[in-house]
Amino acid sequence: MSEIFEILQLGHPLLRQTAEPIVAISESSFQSQLDALLEFVLARGGMGIAAPQVGISQQFFILSSHPNARYPYAPQVEPFVVINPVITSSSATQTKDWEGCLSLPGIRALVPRFDYVDVRYQTHLGETIETRYEGFLARVFQHELDHLHGKVFLDRVETTLDVMMEQEWQRQIVSQRS
Repeated sequence: MSEIFEILQLGHPLLRQTAEPIVAISESSFQSQLDALLEFVLARGGMGIAAPQVGISQQFFILSSHPNARYPYAPQVEPFVVINPVITSSSATQTKDWEGCLSLPGIRALVPRFDYVDVRYQTHLGETIETRYEGFLARVFQHELDHLHGKVFLDRVETTLDVMMEQEWQRQIVSQRS
């Protein structure tokens, strides 16, 4: 039976705290937590979820990319765990694109993000990965990493004119893509 998580909403103090690094990746209790969160994000159909969003103030998140109505051009990537992530370098350029968040339901915004990020993190097995993510995966990685540092996507918005309610975003933006 999977663990039931509650997604914290904007205003909860844990969403504004810097999460603690993971030191004991191989501990069975941590591994069980990873499995439960992976199952949870798959059930929710999200692109990812960071531990602080479900009340766990630790530095890990699940990244799960797949095309859907909101992100029809998202690449299909099997969900994976990212532990103790850091950006080691990034592009000189940024692109604005639409983002939403399970912790800010009903809100969409144009958020500037680096076009690519070089990153280092650990897997659920404790292996160190160093790689580059570009485009959509770079965006999701940066979004989830922000949660580990107490930030939400609205903190990155350049103007409130770039913010919309989900219903209006669906009407204007999604209908234009169809």
